[in-house]
Amino acid sequence: MLQLLEEELRARLALPLPGADVQRRFAPRPPRRRWDPAARPADARAAAALLLLYPGPAGLSVALTLRPTDLPHHGGQISLPGGGLHDGETAEQGALREAQEEIGINPEDIRVIGPLSSLWVIVSRFIVQPIVAVADTRPDFAPSPREVETLIEAPLSVLRDPAAMSWDRRVIQGADIWVPYFDVDGHHVWGATAMMIGELIALQDPAFGPGPLPTT
Repeated sequence: MLQLLEEELRARLALPLPGADVQRRFAPRPPRRRWDPAARPADARAAAALLLLYPGPAGLSVALTLRPTDLPHHGGQISLPGGGLHDGETAEQGALREAQEEIGINPEDIRVIGPLSSLWVIVSRFIVQPIVAVADTRPDFAPSPREVETLIEAPLSVLRDPAAMSWDRRVIQGADIWVPYFDVDGHHVWGATAMMIGELIALQDPAFGPGPLPTT
């Protein structure tokens, strides 16, 4: 099953990507003023994230992290392993390095498939490049206590299930907004992480999305 998915993803990633169209589906409503997922501000910082697919306890899974609340960026949120790039570092190199630092994977056990669309994250002022990769066996995860509060192994079957997606009404920075999210064993996966996962799944299901806003 993993081999077939890898072959399909390699072929699909060689074609034009859905990018901003899918990213906007998973954005809060209303979106931040002047936010465009395809924006490339001159003062933005480059970052990368690893979207790792591997055989987990409940089938093919994606490794996610619950970030400690005291981190300067996106504290208390659920993220893909990743972070800012070092000077001279490629997105692939940065994604693997960050994943090794955060969740203890061995880069030699990982096969990189390719990049998804990059994404402008206005809150942290990063342009994030997601990198899709696979591992033939479940990695020997060793989460860093400084950067990871909890390792979340999200089954791909759950992420693909429309019943696992919903909307949450929140007040963020004084604004009343609706936030689409994936429910993974009670964890709400939203924001940039949901946008990147959403694009991955939309490669095989172009109409994939959280559905219409609640009426109340």
